[in-house]
Amino acid sequence: MLRVFLSLVGVVSAQRQVTVQEGPLYRTEGSHITIWCNVSGYQGPSEQNFQWSIYLPSSPEREVQIVSTMDSSFPYAIYTQRIREGKIFIERVQGNPTLLHITDLQARDAGEYECHTPSTDKQYFGIYSAKMNLVVIPDSLQTTAMPQTLHRVEQDPLELTCEVASETVQHSHLSVAWLWQKVGEKPVEVISLSRDFMLHSGSEYAQRQSLGEVLLDKLGRTTFHLTIFHLQPSDQGEFYCEAAEWIQDPDGSWYAMTRKRSEGAVVNVQPTETEKFLWLETEKRLHTVGEPVEFRCILEAQNVPDRYFAVSWAFNSSLIATIGPNAVPVLNSEFAHREARGQLNVAKESDSVFVLKIYHLRQEDRGKYNCWVTEREKTVTGEFIDKESKRPKNIPIIVLPLESSISVEVARNASVILEGKDLRFSCSVRMAGRLQGRFSVIWQLVDRQNRRSNIMWLDRDGTVQPGSSYWERSSFGSVQMEQVQPNSFSLGIFNSRKEDKGQYECHVTEWVRVVDGEWQIVGERRASTPISIIALEMGFAVTAISRAPGVTYSDSFDLQCIIKPHYPAQVPVSVTWWFQPVGTVEFHDLVTFTRDGGVQWGNRSSSFQTRTATEKAEPSNNVRLSISRASDTEAGKYQCVAELWRKNYNNTWTQLAERTSSLLVIRLLQPVTKLQVSKSKRTLTLVENKPIQLNCSVKSQTSQNSHFAVLWYVHKPSDANGKLILKTTHNSAFEYGTYAEEEGLRARLQFERHVSGGLFSLTFQRAKVSDSGSYYCHLEEWLLSPNYAWYKLAEEVSGRTEVTVKQPAGAAQNCLLRKRCSPGPPLSPGLSSKASEVLPSSRLDSSVICLRPHSRRTRRLPDQRVSEEDPVAAGFSRV
Repeated sequence: MLRVFLSLVGVVSAQRQVTVQEGPLYRTEGSHITIWCNVSGYQGPSEQNFQWSIYLPSSPEREVQIVSTMDSSFPYAIYTQRIREGKIFIERVQGNPTLLHITDLQARDAGEYECHTPSTDKQYFGIYSAKMNLVVIPDSLQTTAMPQTLHRVEQDPLELTCEVASETVQHSHLSVAWLWQKVGEKPVEVISLSRDFMLHSGSEYAQRQSLGEVLLDKLGRTTFHLTIFHLQPSDQGEFYCEAAEWIQDPDGSWYAMTRKRSEGAVVNVQPTETEKFLWLETEKRLHTVGEPVEFRCILEAQNVPDRYFAVSWAFNSSLIATIGPNAVPVLNSEFAHREARGQLNVAKESDSVFVLKIYHLRQEDRGKYNCWVTEREKTVTGEFIDKESKRPKNIPIIVLPLESSISVEVARNASVILEGKDLRFSCSVRMAGRLQGRFSVIWQLVDRQNRRSNIMWLDRDGTVQPGSSYWERSSFGSVQMEQVQPNSFSLGIFNSRKEDKGQYECHVTEWVRVVDGEWQIVGERRASTPISIIALEMGFAVTAISRAPGVTYSDSFDLQCIIKPHYPAQVPVSVTWWFQPVGTVEFHDLVTFTRDGGVQWGNRSSSFQTRTATEKAEPSNNVRLSISRASDTEAGKYQCVAELWRKNYNNTWTQLAERTSSLLVIRLLQPVTKLQVSKSKRTLTLVENKPIQLNCSVKSQTSQNSHFAVLWYVHKPSDANGKLILKTTHNSAFEYGTYAEEEGLRARLQFERHVSGGLFSLTFQRAKVSDSGSYYCHLEEWLLSPNYAWYKLAEEVSGRTEVTVKQPAGAAQNCLLRKRCSPGPPLSPGLSSKASEVLPSSRLDSSVICLRPHSRRTRRLPDQRVSEEDPVAAGFSRV
């Protein structure tokens, strides 16, 4: 690492350049970390100053000053003590490159570090600081070995084990080494396994390793086993293992984050001698659980009664007991417990014979037994000094287990279930004979990564306990285990979850009470069965449909939200209909069917509530909205949103998935018109002063509630288009057209709507020759929308009525020549319609006066007025 940043020294550039070690760096708590920083391309003194700051994750924008090479007041208070104690400092390495040291890394030291160099340049130009990230992780490396003192004879083998484990989340490698050390000397490497899984031995053991006399085996995931064949006297000393956890930094180099060493095993190696004065004997070496065994350690030497000897007993190189010159045995804790219960005895039978008796062998008692004798010299003060030790060869014994005839079968209620369904297992133990003891049962789940989790176990006393990861679920009754019969055990997992899938294993241990009253394992059997769990959200989909996207005014229409697949009742689905009215850009919630079966209307859905029937089908969870009296208010886009929920074992709810349907567009259509107006043509010829009756007949209409607007037109040969005479709106308002105004027809027009409906009449009173023309009506059909607004549905034009008005035959107007005289009184407008009146000649001048009969019995339209300037209204037409 140092070589990397030293290579930067001497780099000359046009501007200042600060570089820092590339991050992120992962380091463990309690370790000593260094981070290099370098500056190049600067002006000014050759020795530059450096300042280090940190930006903590809790406040990434706030600079916290740590240490400086130029300003003792630079650090913040939280770092002052550590700097004073030398736990944080900056080291210069050959000029400008520096190292930031943190000797006792703490969790709070994690963050983004910034290295800054104050400017000594004439002009501020370049990069004056650089940053990198430091991640502080817990030191989870564990290196353990049993501390012990072992006595071996030359050429005996030595076997030691060391447990090395780490729970670091980051990708790391472990290296393990076995070391040997004599008191006051440096440790020597015996054999090691590097982080790259390469074996290596130190110079003193390299040749023996090449001959296969020094081995390092990895047993399982955490056990490292050292074997040294043919011990030599020079091997006497302390053996211990040391482990290191390595991580690869971003620059590709490997860094040992932490190192741990185990407790040591002190090994004494006794040189072999030709004289045999001690031997070990036993009657047989093959035993069965529960049988007794006796070992006799026999000493042959001169004057044994006059000398002092201590005898030690060992099992698999572990001390069992020691009998000193006073013949009082001292046992280690495990064997002392057995000795107190009368299961074991260590005694001095005679001055030369020492006995070890085990009255009821266990299966774990199989192994190698030995004794060694140490002569002791009594000083003038009464104390004993150990002299030479002797030991015979080991005697191995084999302890066969009691035979077990059990077999185990596992059954389950289903191999594939839907998430949330219950899982039920039964574990049946079959025996060749009758039950002799008791069973302990452990239910385990093995996942795809072959990781085992204890679900529940039942000990041989009938006590049931959940595994650590199932404790909470068990407290809510979601995981239960029961001993149904002496040889039948059940497991129930209720409201299953996706993570419950895997291999379920029933592990049965058979126990038998041995002679001394203790329980002994007779045998173990296990059986398993696989379980697959289909996630609830798999295949979860929602579709919005409507039978007709086009809806006629006042009709009813349905909206359906189809949920797939069909879920059981205990798996609720909440459904919300969203609505975007025509002409708007935002959706608003229309109605929600909650997971508990309730219905909640949105704040802007009041117009829907009174005209909408809601239905949520069971068990499909499909939702139907039936909307009656459709209007423009309901036109727009609809969307269905479904949420899938799962009830947890602690009565809380978890939303598993949300699905949204495609948009459903509803268009409001006007009814199909049935309007038909009579198209028949008529020809009407009449004489003046007769009424002209024009009819407009509706042959069919769309609705009984239809209203009509009627526009009457006349077309003259001299005109390009027809002219409006009169208009009656759908709400019975009257409007006179331009033609009526121009021709002064108000007084002569009469409009009728017949009670039977569908027939409209326009009557011209006192027809004139000028009234001749082609007449027709323009009919508009109006309906009332569901929102109580009138709209025009259709319009049609009737057939034409050709009207010809003639003067009466032989009734040339009576023109009287009269002399000029003084003007007489005005003519009365009340002339009889039965005959024309001739005024006296005395009152006439020489003008010609044309009299036309008129009728005063004229039916007037509402609000019809007669203009005083209209001579027709008075019954006269002056020529």
